[in-house]
Amino acid sequence: MKIHQLALGARFEYEGEEYVKTGPLLGSGKRGQRLIPRYAVLKPLDGVPPQEAPRDAVAKTDVVRAFEVFCEECRELVPEDRQAALEAGRERFLKALG
Repeated sequence: MKIHQLALGARFEYEGEEYVKTGPLLGSGKRGQRLIPRYAVLKPLDGVPPQEAPRDAVAKTDVVRAFEVFCEECRELVPEDRQAALEAGRERFLKALG
């Protein structure tokens, strides 16, 4: 498990020592605070609570649908000689969404 997957206050083990997550990349242990690298693999000590989606999360299908509406409106506004650039930007956006 990685540090960003733990909630604040969660206990974990890193390099044989016990810590409590006190910040996005910080753990507090017996010897004080320590920066925990994002790549570090941690052992949760309190069990792993189920990950909840952020409250402001939007479904990918809703994002794509809204983006397609946006692109349709842009096609009407963008001159003919710039349509290819608009379409290329659309493709890059959709590819970035995965």
